[in-house]
Amino acid sequence: MPGDIDNIVKLVLDALCAHIYLDDAQVERVVVQKFEPGNVFGFSNGSMTIIDAITAPKPVLYVRVSNDPLEELT
Repeated sequence: MPGDIDNIVKLVLDALCAHIYLDDAQVERVVVQKFEPGNVFGFSNGSMTIIDAITAPKPVLYVRVSNDPLEELT
């Protein structure tokens, strides 16, 4: 997926505005990781939709929204 990761995050936050929250100033935590094609990584408890998406030969964007800013990522 071309582009700087910070620019991609900005686009996603802007797109979620008015649908998930009123203003992106409400966002308290953003965790981002870019996976290059061909790199294998673990994904515990992934749904079949997620597994199909990350194994497909195209870019995929996974967004997880939570109201718990201290939520552990697994």
